[in-house]
Amino acid sequence: MFWKDKVVFLTGASSGIGEALAIEIAKQGAIVGLLARREELLKTIAEKCETVGGTARYFACDVVDAEAVQKAADALREEFGRIDILIANAGIGGNNKETRELQPEFVKKVIDINLMGAVNSVYAVLPPMLERGSGQLVAISSLAGFRGLPKSAAYSASKGGMTNLFESIRLDVQDKGVSVTIIQPGFIKTPLTSGRQNKMPFLMELEDAVPMFLEAIEKKKKFAAFPWQLATFVRLGRIFPAWLYDKIASGAKYRE
Repeated sequence: MFWKDKVVFLTGASSGIGEALAIEIAKQGAIVGLLARREELLKTIAEKCETVGGTARYFACDVVDAEAVQKAADALREEFGRIDILIANAGIGGNNKETRELQPEFVKKVIDINLMGAVNSVYAVLPPMLERGSGQLVAISSLAGFRGLPKSAAYSASKGGMTNLFESIRLDVQDKGVSVTIIQPGFIKTPLTSGRQNKMPFLMELEDAVPMFLEAIEKKKKFAAFPWQLATFVRLGRIFPAWLYDKIASGAKYRE
């Protein structure tokens, strides 16, 4: 019954993890505010949420537009009285030649969406949560945020920044009634990982990953990383000396 009548503000809701989470929590009785750029897709997903028994509203805007994100959150609060949970899921992989070459405008796009989009989302929901003394902030980060990865400079930087952002926020708000959950998944079959030629280690089906996201949120875990095999290796990588880490990680070709 965790999700029953919870008001959830979900960014990056038009495909992949966001879409799957929206439909599943709607099925469990949540009120879902869907935010993404693609209005037609959002409308379709909102209809699916309603069909399975939830309540859905959608807001077509770019997560990098702080004013638009604020207006969407305000509209959701005005109708339903509060926002109980933010799921900051909007993100892009930056898996293209221009980003790998570190062309500034392309790197900026990754940072703006993945990191500043999360900042905009938190800013839109956190002050009323603190006033009310309750709420939950959820970051959909990545195992790629633990250490730098080959051909992933922008993405790893954005996800490392996102993880540290939410951990810092947790230290500031955990005694004020607001919990913070940081979820760090590995490779999941979504549009974000499609089209890659090389095998991705421990690639998960989306339907297998969704229960792990929900469990982390429901239990209000501070951190959740999966699949365990890849998460264990990545965590060990944090204590590897640079020469060893470079030797192991430099050969990774899963971004190709």
